[in-house]
Amino acid sequence: MDRFLEFRGKRIGYSMEGAGNTIVLLHGFIESRKIWNDFLPRLAKEFKVLTIDLPGHGESEVVSEIHSMALMAEVVKAVMDESGISAAVVVGHSMGGHVALEVAKLFPEALNGLVLFHSQAAPDSEEVRENRRRTIDIVKMNRGGFIRQFIPDLFDQRFVGSYGESIAGLVEEAGKMSQEGIIAALTGMRDRTGGLDLLMETQLPVLFIIGKHDSRIPYNQVLAQAILPAHSEVLFMDRVGHMGYIEAPDITLQAIRHFAMKCAE
Repeated sequence: MDRFLEFRGKRIGYSMEGAGNTIVLLHGFIESRKIWNDFLPRLAKEFKVLTIDLPGHGESEVVSEIHSMALMAEVVKAVMDESGISAAVVVGHSMGGHVALEVAKLFPEALNGLVLFHSQAAPDSEEVRENRRRTIDIVKMNRGGFIRQFIPDLFDQRFVGSYGESIAGLVEEAGKMSQEGIIAALTGMRDRTGGLDLLMETQLPVLFIIGKHDSRIPYNQVLAQAILPAHSEVLFMDRVGHMGYIEAPDITLQAIRHFAMKCAE
């Protein structure tokens, strides 16, 4: 069921289905909660499932000039509170993983488990920060061109031709975003401090979902982080880039399902 919440005077869109222990699904950069449309009804057979449009994405309005990870984590907690959810397994795809880490830092009692879905805990290197600054300039000059080029590059390039329909849908959805919203997210990611300390200190179970052919996050970087938590699980997939919910939907959904069941126990 589609719902809305007011946060700092701005509208935040979210959906909730099912009953029982809760899974919160967070999308990535220039995505929306629609990426979980196939996961939502299947997981809702056994769990309460909450999907949220992060600020500036989907049906959620731009909240600030900079959408820091902390601000977006506050949005997630506000939606959880509005929905009567005290704790959940929080799953974050890409940028959503950065937000999930921030939820774990700011509101540790709100998590039963953490899933970094093609995401990682280190802050941006100076090189990546400079790339984000360049990307902001590109978005200012040609928002549509940036979106059309960015999204296909997220897939395993050997098989990208197989995902034409999915890519077209992602481009269409991203095309609804304002320049302001895209830049606010890019700036928030650029300035984040990361969550390596949290991974080293947390007692939360953490699941890492990794694509062997992820052009955005080298798998060796994520595997090095996977040894940090006290309880860590890894799904490492060949023939997958950065978009496992499309490139390997059944195995990634089942990994999330089984992990959430263990966290509930």
